[in-house]
Amino acid sequence: MQTILKKYFGYKEFRPLQKEIIERVLAGRDCVVLMPTGGGKSLCFQLPALMRDGIAIVISPLISLMKDQVDALCANGISAELINSTLSPAEIAGVMEKTKTGKLKILYIAPERLAVPGFEDFLHTLKISLIAIDEAHCISEWGHDFRPDYRNLKMLRKKFPAIPIIALTATATQQVREDIVKQLDLQNSLTFISSFNRPNLSYEVLPKKDSFKSILALLHNYKNESVIIYCFSRNDTETLVSNLNKYGFKASAYHAGLKAEQRKENQEKFIKDEINIIAATIAFGMGIDKPDVRLVIHHSLPKSVEGYYQETGRAGRDGLLARCVLFFSYADKFKHEYFMRDIANEAERKKSEENLEHMLRYGNLRGCRRRFLLRYFNEAYDKNNCGNCDGCVAQTPLKTTTYLRQSMSRVSVPISSSDACDIVLFEKLRNARMQEARRLNIPPYMVFGDKTLRDMATYFPQTPSDFLKMNGVGERKLVQFGESFMLIIRLYAKTRAGQEKILPYRKSDLDSVYMGSTYDETKKLLLQKISVAEIAKRRGLSAGTVASHVEKLSSIEQELDIEYLKPAPERFEKISSAFKKSAGFALSPVREILGDDYSYDELRITRVFINKKIYKRPF
Repeated sequence: MQTILKKYFGYKEFRPLQKEIIERVLAGRDCVVLMPTGGGKSLCFQLPALMRDGIAIVISPLISLMKDQVDALCANGISAELINSTLSPAEIAGVMEKTKTGKLKILYIAPERLAVPGFEDFLHTLKISLIAIDEAHCISEWGHDFRPDYRNLKMLRKKFPAIPIIALTATATQQVREDIVKQLDLQNSLTFISSFNRPNLSYEVLPKKDSFKSILALLHNYKNESVIIYCFSRNDTETLVSNLNKYGFKASAYHAGLKAEQRKENQEKFIKDEINIIAATIAFGMGIDKPDVRLVIHHSLPKSVEGYYQETGRAGRDGLLARCVLFFSYADKFKHEYFMRDIANEAERKKSEENLEHMLRYGNLRGCRRRFLLRYFNEAYDKNNCGNCDGCVAQTPLKTTTYLRQSMSRVSVPISSSDACDIVLFEKLRNARMQEARRLNIPPYMVFGDKTLRDMATYFPQTPSDFLKMNGVGERKLVQFGESFMLIIRLYAKTRAGQEKILPYRKSDLDSVYMGSTYDETKKLLLQKISVAEIAKRRGLSAGTVASHVEKLSSIEQELDIEYLKPAPERFEKISSAFKKSAGFALSPVREILGDDYSYDELRITRVFINKKIYKRPF
């Protein structure tokens, strides 16, 4: 489990409850998972999908989110596909054919797909490893986002009795949790409830008077950072976007009144950081997997605490600091009540009224907002002061008159409590990430998240073994992006205060690197003084992969004897000279200087000895 976690997802440790949930799924047992947005729900079915024989079926109601997750999996070297209404019949047939070959590990489908004639028969031809139902609260009429198509999922247990089902959601009251188990007919299921507390999110409520001035003041502090603004109506989003763009911001709208193509285009621009502000109605809802949203503004009162919690949960999914601001006015209450009159079902209308009453209490609250939210989801919170809401800590007043006519330059917002991150290097890496993302036509966060870039700008990794230690860096991303990012770090490290070597790692970071079984196997053969080529042959790996193992092992185990791998003196000097000419440790320019007679694995091995020569211990 740990080896796969690092290899494909780039993480050294599991988040709370992830390991226990994965072990349950691997044992073939049903479970319900309640985990806040950003808590790592997807990993709970993606990782066991890699470990179990067959293909995992993931049911999700969100087409855009489905695509984001499939793209992210493919970027990590995991074979995944999707089937939904955005694909043509020919494309769907292609995916189904690919699925039959056994090449896929994960297939995402929309719930409506199960009602398509013949699709259930198709599923029966597959060896299904597990069934994951995302946004499982949609199956319950007591949930805040009930979807009738989810009711069809109750047939899964009857049709696939031996396959484990994992139902996942970020928001579900006790009543909804019980309904999920009942509707899906889960057998001896276990419910895992992670803490709903998101300590990296700050919560505050502001009066709605002169709200546009307040929004400008807030956005001034988040220039070029990703921001979501939730509005009551389609017209509100359009008006707000028009006004924001007049002040030089890059904003677009998202609502159900736009054509599907326009909604998709606006969302993709936001995902790819081509615009940084999206003003949306609740139609935007859950359908975004962007981890670096730093500010979520509710310009209008949400209909329920569940909806509010889920929407604010779009902020800070990467674990870095983010801000959630609600503009509160009783006028919004009357707007909601106006539409409630049209609800014919009395029970449904009373439920809506009750939900609205809870939101009014939140808006009028004078105490800790975090405690209110956690208690709503039946979670005890004993602290007297959460230290991160306006009920516990006095907020700095917004200077709403300062920013109306001035041009707004970028303001660096502290997004971590640590001051060890070099912000200049962070910005250089962020620019490099954008270039890579545009080249590959993918969202920047799929290259590396902000948290990973901050790690790089803190620890200055300059070799593959150190680069792999960064949070969020797996083997696929090391191969795909490692050289270009390490080159930036090396060049910057040389200019920083005249230093010619990297900043030291914290000892705990070096000592805590997990050494998986694949490295252990390589190490055993190295101890027998076997060549890289022979190790590659015996293990069925490429020589380059074995050489990268040598780099990592030598960086951690300083006493490991690999002297026998050192190239002959003449070749060693030529390679060393080429590294000096290239002004860094990147392999590609060195290969261009030397030509095809020098293999990449030989260059990697030489780099190990160059490092040993320059530094007292290998980096």
